[in-house]
Amino acid sequence: MSVKTGKMPLPVLLVDDEAQILKSYSVLLRSAGIKQVLTVDDSRQVMPLLEKQEVAAIVLDLSMPHVSGTRLLHEIANSHPMVPVIILTAVNDIETAVECMKSGAFDYLVKPVERSRFEASVRRALDFHSLRIEVLSLKRSLLMGDLENEEAFSSIITVNKKMRAIFQYVEVIAATQQPVLITGETGVGKELFARAVHDISGRKGEFVAVNVAGLDDTMFSDTLFGHKKGAYTGADEAREGLIAHAAGGTLFLDEIGDTNESSQVKLLRLLQEQKYYPLGSDVPKKATSG
Repeated sequence: MSVKTGKMPLPVLLVDDEAQILKSYSVLLRSAGIKQVLTVDDSRQVMPLLEKQEVAAIVLDLSMPHVSGTRLLHEIANSHPMVPVIILTAVNDIETAVECMKSGAFDYLVKPVERSRFEASVRRALDFHSLRIEVLSLKRSLLMGDLENEEAFSSIITVNKKMRAIFQYVEVIAATQQPVLITGETGVGKELFARAVHDISGRKGEFVAVNVAGLDDTMFSDTLFGHKKGAYTGADEAREGLIAHAAGGTLFLDEIGDTNESSQVKLLRLLQEQKYYPLGSDVPKKATSG
């Protein structure tokens, strides 16, 4: 299994004519680990910005001077159909919500929105955009039939067409922010593929590999998450885990199927929420991801 971290993702664009709203939701997203955020308080600037700056998702107010959010939604849906648009508005009206969804809105949120609801909506939009880009890239790659990163697979010797098709798929997913699950019997080259994913991704950090088979829950947590001073006998000082060492790079966890249920729950939290707890700490840390 490869947990990828560190490649610069496309930003989320927040559009609202109220500066305080922009500031509040920017802080909220950044505190949730979504660091790349752009803000626009003049709706006339949105379309020119999108012509020169790619974004992964847009959070859009409806009631704005100059250009309304409704009009912008139509223009974005026509000109940039790959970008999901979340409506965030004080207009709590079912008919308006239905019209926005028919016009292509990804979600409709009413101010004031709960933090968890807002964060979840943005994350789903980012995942949706990533999936769209992945499918488009895969189609393009399969149609062209060529590899752009031939050298990344130099350690895997094959002339098999099915293997070459897998190489093409690896090129596509390596560019995404999603975790990668690599399955296969012992000796088939899972780590070689994980290294290829890392090399193609362009991440500047290290490739860190660890075999987690046979680790009990405490050792698993200490290895991945580290510990704080005094967490257990002999823990004379705090220590960072492998997640911190792999920041900006790739963490490859070999044999995750052999971990116990408690460890798998912690791993699930890491993947879904980008959070983990060092041993002896009740304060979560954010996994660095772009």
